[in-house]
Amino acid sequence: MTSEIKDILENMTTAAPEMEDYIGEDGLLYCGKCHTPKEAYFPEGKELFGRDRHPAECDCQRAAREQRQAAEEHRRHVEAVENLKQRAFADSAMQQWTFENDNGRNPQTGIARRYAEHWEEMQAENIGCLFWGNVGNGKSYLAGCIANALMEKEVPVYMTNFAVILGDLSPGFTGRNEYISRLCRYPLLIIDDFGMERGTDYGLEQVFHVIDTRYRSNKPLIATTNRPLDELKKPTDTAHSRIYDRLLSMCVPIRFTGVNFRQETAKRKMETMKKLLAE
Repeated sequence: MTSEIKDILENMTTAAPEMEDYIGEDGLLYCGKCHTPKEAYFPEGKELFGRDRHPAECDCQRAAREQRQAAEEHRRHVEAVENLKQRAFADSAMQQWTFENDNGRNPQTGIARRYAEHWEEMQAENIGCLFWGNVGNGKSYLAGCIANALMEKEVPVYMTNFAVILGDLSPGFTGRNEYISRLCRYPLLIIDDFGMERGTDYGLEQVFHVIDTRYRSNKPLIATTNRPLDELKKPTDTAHSRIYDRLLSMCVPIRFTGVNFRQETAKRKMETMKKLLAE
């Protein structure tokens, strides 16, 4: 065995002492800071390269390693969540739609929060939600809160609307099936402003294809709509009937009863402007 290899093996099997370290009564090297062993004996009668002991972590070395690992895991988690959110939303402002930032005035906040908290059960049972009600009462915001809460758990989510989808699926688009399959690979798909898309025959066919593919994927869907529930339950034509039938079989309808927050915001801005102009 060459001296170089011997030195390498010696370093591998020998604990490196610090100035304050000491030899304990059991003959092992101890840390001078935490007073726990930096060495451990091999099982009785066992040796490696002529040594009866091997390096071991003392308590402060273990704590330092765990702290480094926790910091690295936190960095990895933050990067993963940031990447998920960048892909989930077309508008970066939606990354701030969180339960922590909620004003607490929406009566349906608790339902949305519990959906996110019980995501594993919702996913296993393939339970989605249809948030319906008047405009401006927080349906989209709470859907975004669910999305952000799940992505904090590193669950991929995609939130879009049919105006965007139909813009992508133009009549000349050749990758329709792959595009829709990609949408339906997300564990949770959120479609905002459902029912506001244009009602051409081609457009309705694409809407049905997306909803039907999601239905067959056995993955949850959350949709928001300003349409009355009765309109969804009793459509006047076959094209809409096929779409709404699939939608209601996937999503539990939840009526949003809060005030119109957008109108409140507009009123507050108007009052502020009046005060400034009066001054």
